[in-house]
Amino acid sequence: MITIDLKAPKGWDELTDNQLRYVFGLIAQGLTAPELKTYCLIRWSGMQVLHKYGRGWMCRFADDEFVVTAEQVNAAIGSLNWLDKMPAMPVRIEKIGKHRALPADFQEVPFETFIICDNLYQGYLSTKNEKLLEYMAAHLYESNDLKLTDAERLNMFYWFASVKAYLAHEFSHLFTPIITIDRDRNMFKPMVEEYNMLKDAVNAQIRALTKGDVTKEKEVLAIDTWRALTELDALAKEYDDFNKKYPNK
Repeated sequence: MITIDLKAPKGWDELTDNQLRYVFGLIAQGLTAPELKTYCLIRWSGMQVLHKYGRGWMCRFADDEFVVTAEQVNAAIGSLNWLDKMPAMPVRIEKIGKHRALPADFQEVPFETFIICDNLYQGYLSTKNEKLLEYMAAHLYESNDLKLTDAERLNMFYWFASVKAYLAHEFSHLFTPIITIDRDRNMFKPMVEEYNMLKDAVNAQIRALTKGDVTKEKEVLAIDTWRALTELDALAKEYDDFNKKYPNK
């Protein structure tokens, strides 16, 4: 009996740009979760499927040829179940053409960029208009000349969805995340109401940071996203603490 030790990535954070393009390309085709993981396992492990053989498939790995059954495939793809989950850390394709992406976690990114992308992201959730993902790309890769593939377009959605989940964990007083996953299509389906971010988010955030002084708006929009969210999270905590202490006020 031949024993094959297949090596595959253990999480989103291990994927290269080419691997991210591959998985996003498969998702864009509407594959089911088992189909997606089967294709990824074969591609990333280096195994080659030669042809159908009875109820299984004749495969090659290195110099060995062997038959793989459907049951063995179902057992093996369990190692890729992390593809069903939101990345613990923001992930994105680092480079599209000659254009490099902004920092994945939005540290040292202007707050204005975050606000613009958040508006576009919320718009995409509401309309499913893929043009909005292209507008996001122009800001996230700082270029108006991008020609996106389906995989690269979907990359924008996954990147900002993972950013929002990550920031919700870091700034828990400001964000309230509820993430759902359509496992049949392995596609995140966060709806607009699933992110409760101090309603009238854009104006409320800017107004809170400027304390109503419109002359400071330009300065506020230019500061680092994490610095802005740290201040807003502290304000949100103060507001929550006040309401708990004086519930009838």
